[in-house]
Amino acid sequence: MSGFDLDLFVVGGGSGGVRAARIAAGEHGARVALAEEYRMGGTCVIRGCVPKKLMVFASGFPAAMAEAREYGWEVAAGGFDWRAFRARLDAELDRLEAAYRSGLHGAGVSVHDTRAVLEDAQTVRLASGERLRARHILVATGAHPFVPDFPGAEHVLTSNDIFKLDALPDSVLIVGGGFIACEFACILNGLGVAVTQFYRGEQVLRGFDDEARAHVAGLMRDGGVDLQLGTDVAAVEKVAGGLRVQASDGSSRVVGAVVYATGRVPNTAGLGLEAAGVTLGRKGEIVVDDWSQSSVPSVHAVGDVTDRINLTPVAIREGHAFADTVFGGAARQPDHELVASAVFTQPCELGTVGLTEEAARRTGPIEVYATSFRPMRGAFAGRSHQVLMKLVVSSASRKVLGCHIVAPEAGEMIQLAAVAIKMGATKEDFDRTCAVHPTMSEELVTMRKPARVG
Repeated sequence: MSGFDLDLFVVGGGSGGVRAARIAAGEHGARVALAEEYRMGGTCVIRGCVPKKLMVFASGFPAAMAEAREYGWEVAAGGFDWRAFRARLDAELDRLEAAYRSGLHGAGVSVHDTRAVLEDAQTVRLASGERLRARHILVATGAHPFVPDFPGAEHVLTSNDIFKLDALPDSVLIVGGGFIACEFACILNGLGVAVTQFYRGEQVLRGFDDEARAHVAGLMRDGGVDLQLGTDVAAVEKVAGGLRVQASDGSSRVVGAVVYATGRVPNTAGLGLEAAGVTLGRKGEIVVDDWSQSSVPSVHAVGDVTDRINLTPVAIREGHAFADTVFGGAARQPDHELVASAVFTQPCELGTVGLTEEAARRTGPIEVYATSFRPMRGAFAGRSHQVLMKLVVSSASRKVLGCHIVAPEAGEMIQLAAVAIKMGATKEDFDRTCAVHPTMSEELVTMRKPARVG
């Protein structure tokens, strides 16, 4: 190891980087250091999945209390105390960050709470000026929200800012049509904020199954979100009472806040990657091979900074596979096939795994099994929303190519369906499985006649 201070230096303390550091040091005995310039835990723990899901829970209680009254309970809701919730939320994030730090220290990882950049393919420079030589460098710096350049862009917020608001606005405009935009539109709507959502495309949730995303959009509108498609922001200006928004359709409105959720950009600027010879893609992402190795053999990258599948569990698996391969003597590639995901909209989530109906049709003849119905719990309470259960099946192999669920707790359901689909289950395997009654998910094993063939 002559000439090297470390076996591995990890730049970034998010889920992927922390997992790689812990496994390399704790299980494989490598000498590891990690640098994080903000807070340990990265996007998911500090400004993403975890605080967002807690806000999803908080925003669901008004509807739950309304249902409770229909079930005979005497329930009266007071106002929502954002400050009290935020205090609890901050405390929970502090607890989780401490757990991340404890795991690193327990594995023997040296932690640097500072920015780190690459000076060359095997040298890292800390903000303090200290230089460390490492046989391998792993970049796991994640991504950040993107806001386009337009008049008044300096007045808008991003999803990162929502968790730190001192008070909720009375009204908000959400700009974007991806899962982050749709989730926060539903969250803020549930918390009592008047929500308008602009998306310049024809339908929200691009890339998801067309039938499923149309179903979600309808539910969002029915739930109170003023969703306007084919619409974008032309300009924003600060006025008395809030922000005046000029829309691309010529309309104008004043809202309390404007939140942009129009995509994310890999955090690679200013890291010294180009000087080290690392190839970057069109969005600034680090281009890697199936082993998460960059164009420079000593530099690897995992997670959102590679812009492959930008999900926390994927980053964790990429980090773990890297550590096992480089330090554990067990060559292992991260598996990016049939990765399930969920969009936590309300009143129904979208859970999905495998091919959309549109993508499956391009592979050959298929059968589509789909049903939509009012679930028992909501129907009894007089709620009108319908759930969607959908299976996309190969006509030739009979394998289930995709499963799409729009329903309360769809994220929980799709995890279990993903196991069967990952194992190669056929439609007949689903048919042979006895239903659990009465449940929503029993429809996945009771649909006998295809809705569409071709």
